[in-house]
Amino acid sequence: MSPLATREAAPPLHPHAPPAKTVAEFFAGIGLMRLGLEQAGWTTLFANDIEEEKAAMYRMHFHAGFKELAVGDIHHLRANDIPTVALATASFPCNDLSLAGARAGLEGNQSSAFWGFIRILREMGKRKPPVVLLENVTGFLSSKGGADFEAALVALNDLGYCVDAFIINAAHFVPQSRQRLFVVGKLGAPASTTPAKKPDSWISEIRPKALSQFIDEHSAIRWDIRPLPPLPILKHRLDDLLEDLSDNDGAWWSKDRVDYLVGQMSPRHRTLADAMRFPKRWSYGTIFRRVRKGCSMAELRTDGIAGCLRTPRGGSGRQILFKAGYDRFMARLLSGRECARLMGAEDFLIGASLNQTLFGFGDAVCVKVIEWIANHYLNPVFEERAGDLRERKDLNPLPGERAERHSRKKRPASAM
Repeated sequence: MSPLATREAAPPLHPHAPPAKTVAEFFAGIGLMRLGLEQAGWTTLFANDIEEEKAAMYRMHFHAGFKELAVGDIHHLRANDIPTVALATASFPCNDLSLAGARAGLEGNQSSAFWGFIRILREMGKRKPPVVLLENVTGFLSSKGGADFEAALVALNDLGYCVDAFIINAAHFVPQSRQRLFVVGKLGAPASTTPAKKPDSWISEIRPKALSQFIDEHSAIRWDIRPLPPLPILKHRLDDLLEDLSDNDGAWWSKDRVDYLVGQMSPRHRTLADAMRFPKRWSYGTIFRRVRKGCSMAELRTDGIAGCLRTPRGGSGRQILFKAGYDRFMARLLSGRECARLMGAEDFLIGASLNQTLFGFGDAVCVKVIEWIANHYLNPVFEERAGDLRERKDLNPLPGERAERHSRKKRPASAM
């Protein structure tokens, strides 16, 4: 049976579920998960990250206090440190899962932090959040031939969560190519379902062939696949988000530095650059330096969408803005404000150095993607299950409520 289904009814929240849309945010970074959820009506009660530099950016924007933001290794957190919430999020480290890394998987030094998150959920016992949201790179799906993704989903199943998975590219919301894999876990049995015809019939942009095939081939996993609406169409180009810096601004590189950058382009990319150079107008692209066959090469993108923002470890992850026209080439790093806009965090308060700002935004989630997930997935799930819980309470009131209702029925009219 295919796990995709037409939804008929949702299972209730468990009896210990909190009544409000509250969040505990793990691997919080600078807080863009929080920002997206708050824009959809959620309230963050707790956050944790291991890096003080990111925590400093988090505190500056959210004015977070000591009790709200716990800085330290997740393996040192205790379940008693975590408040009872409706949702727990985990954007755990991608270093060992990314296609660009060594692919040590969930047992690697960084990505193994996922198991710290699972431990906390297990130790919370009856206080486990009724919903969890995981976020990571799409390499998570193929890590160790799919064994890591399967292990993570089975771990959630073992804790009582049925699971769903989908992939969203931030380029539907902001001019940045940023594909990410999301997993939603929901406590309780899957909803009552009607099976789809066959796996190929539900392949879509949000669940592409590789993910759909994984779901179909892992029928032992307890899935609860929720239909989702089409993703929006991007309304802005890179040009729309750029800061208006004069050509004399010190952020622009010297001519010698720009010439060196252009000299690192392959013939194909140099042809693209020359096509931008000669018109009597400015046009823009972005550049990443990548090592190809032992040489550093400058790769130019000119489709109006920035490449995926990355953490600038060793300087290679810093994305370069390329400006050309009027028989000139110009270049500079993307500014911190431009990175914030590319992550959907236009008004984020920035007080850190440029390198730290690039690091913070490069290791974060796109705010508008999270807001979309909250509005189209998390909010409906919460309302469906909370509504079911309210109905169950009306039909089966708690002992104290039963006593109160009974006394009201016996009370004489004059006492009302």
